[in-house]
Amino acid sequence: MRKLFTSFILLVLVSGIANAQSVYQPYTYQFYQKLNADVYSTKTRVHSAIKPTFVDDSLLRHSYDSLMNLGGPKGRFFNEHQIDVKGSNYTFYTDLLPDFNLSRDFEGKRNTNFGTLGLQVGGTVGSKFYYNVSAYENRAVLPTYLANYTNQVGIAPGQAYAGLYGNEYRWSYITALVSFTPNKYLNITAGRDKTFIGDGYRSELLSDYASPYPFLKLTATLGNVKYMAMWAYFDDPLSIKVDDGDRKKYGVFHYLDWNVSNRLSLGFFDAVVWAAKDDQGHPRGFDFTYVNPITFLRPLEATNGSPDNALLGFTGKYKLSDGITAYGQFALDEFEAKNFFSSTGSSRNKYGWQLGLRGANLFSIQGLNYLVETNNVKPYTYSERSSVINYAENGEPLAHPWGANFREGVALLNYSHKRFDYSFEADYGHYGLDTDYLNFGKDLFQGYIDPARQYGNYTGQGLTTNMVYLEGKVAYLINPKYNLRFELGGIYRSEKNSQFNDKTSMITLGIRSSFRNVYNDLSSYKAHH
Repeated sequence: MRKLFTSFILLVLVSGIANAQSVYQPYTYQFYQKLNADVYSTKTRVHSAIKPTFVDDSLLRHSYDSLMNLGGPKGRFFNEHQIDVKGSNYTFYTDLLPDFNLSRDFEGKRNTNFGTLGLQVGGTVGSKFYYNVSAYENRAVLPTYLANYTNQVGIAPGQAYAGLYGNEYRWSYITALVSFTPNKYLNITAGRDKTFIGDGYRSELLSDYASPYPFLKLTATLGNVKYMAMWAYFDDPLSIKVDDGDRKKYGVFHYLDWNVSNRLSLGFFDAVVWAAKDDQGHPRGFDFTYVNPITFLRPLEATNGSPDNALLGFTGKYKLSDGITAYGQFALDEFEAKNFFSSTGSSRNKYGWQLGLRGANLFSIQGLNYLVETNNVKPYTYSERSSVINYAENGEPLAHPWGANFREGVALLNYSHKRFDYSFEADYGHYGLDTDYLNFGKDLFQGYIDPARQYGNYTGQGLTTNMVYLEGKVAYLINPKYNLRFELGGIYRSEKNSQFNDKTSMITLGIRSSFRNVYNDLSSYKAHH
C-alpha cells in the first residue's frame, strides 16, 4: 500500500503544468449549505454527493468567490490568508488557527473549555497541483457526556486518541493532502483526510465522522457521470492484539453519481474492508484483487469466497422545485433472502435507510436554508464476525456516528447575512444500548455472530434510550479564508432510559477557526456500568 501511495505521489510531482485552477474546499456542513441555492437548483446538474470537492464548476464559482470575499471590514486580517504569496506559476498560504472557547455545564455544575492551536500550510504549483497540511494540538475539559464517550471509546470524538491528564484531555489532529488534476475529467488525490458520500447531514455509507485516515482517491467526471474510487488504510485499536501495535485494515470504496436529468440523480456505492493480518498474526497485506478502479466489487468479492466485509449502497435525490430537494440512501450490509423478506427479526438483517428534504431561501429569505432528515439503522449493521473487519476506523464508525440499532430525526436551520451566521439543530434519537454485557447490536465492535438473540430483533432493543439534542449558534465571521469567527452557542441534551437520566445544559463562547467538522450530537454506546 505504501508503495502504491508513493508511486502516485511521484506521478503528481513529475507531471506537467496546465491551465484552469481548481479550488479545494474542506468539507463542513455549515459552509457547504451556503451553496444550496446553486447546487440544488433545477437549472444545474452539479454532482453534489461526493465531498469534499474542488470548486471548479463555473456555476458555483461566482457564489463561492462571494462567500470568500465578504464585504465589511477590509484588509489582510479580514479577507486574506495571514501569509498569502502569489507567484507567476504558484501560490502559497499559511495561517495560524486559534480555536478556543469557554463554557459552563449548568447541569454538571462545572466549567469546561476547549483549547486548540493549529497551523495550516497550502498552495498550488501551476494550475493542476494543490497541497494542504493542517495540524492541531488540542486540550479540553469536556462536559460529562463527551467525557463518558471519550472514556468508552478512547478517542476524542471524530479526531484522535485522547490522553487524560488530570481532568484534561489532550490529543493531536493532522490532515494532509496533495492533489493533481491532469485535465477537467480526472483528479488524483492522496493524503490523510476524510470523505463524505451523500446529500444529507448524516451518511449511512461513508461519513466525515471517524478520525482522518491515509487514502488514495481517483475521481473521474464525464458529463452527467462522476465516479470515485478510493483505497484507504485504517487503525483498529479495539481488536484483539496480534503484535505490539494496533491492528490495521484496508478499505476500498467505489461510488458512481449519475445525474439522470436536471432534477433526478442516482448513486451506486460499494465498499470492502479487510484485515492486514489475521487473528494468528499472519500478514495478508494489500489485496491487489481490489486495485481495479472500475468494477463494483461485491460480485467479485463473493465469487472469490472472500471472508472480507462488503457493504452495498444506493443514493438518490430529486429536485421537487428550484432549491427544494428530496434525497435518500439505502445501505445493505448483508443479504439473506429468506430472512430479508421475512418478519422474524433475524440478526442477519443488517441494513439502514435515510430520507430527507433540504432547501434554500426559505420563505424567500436569501440565505435561509434548512434540512429535515430521518436515519434508521437495524441492529448489528456495520458489525462483523471480528471487529478487525467491521465498518469502522480508529474505534469509531465510518458511517453514522451512532453506530447501529437506532432511529433518528434531525432538523437544521441556517441563516447567513453578511458576516453573521446563525444555526439551529434539533435532534431526536431512539436507540438501544448494549447492557448486561449482552450484544444488542449498537456497538460495532461486538461481533454479530454472538448476538443477544438470533431472532426477534428490533430497532431500539436492549436498554431502550431516548435522546433530545438542541443546539443554537450565532457567529460573526472575521475572516472567511480560514473560517475565523467569534461564536456564541448553547446546547441542551437529554439522554434518558430506565437506568439513568443524563442532562447537559451549556453555554459556550469562543473564537474559532478552520473548517473542521466537530460533532457534539453523539449518543452513548453502552450503558453505564
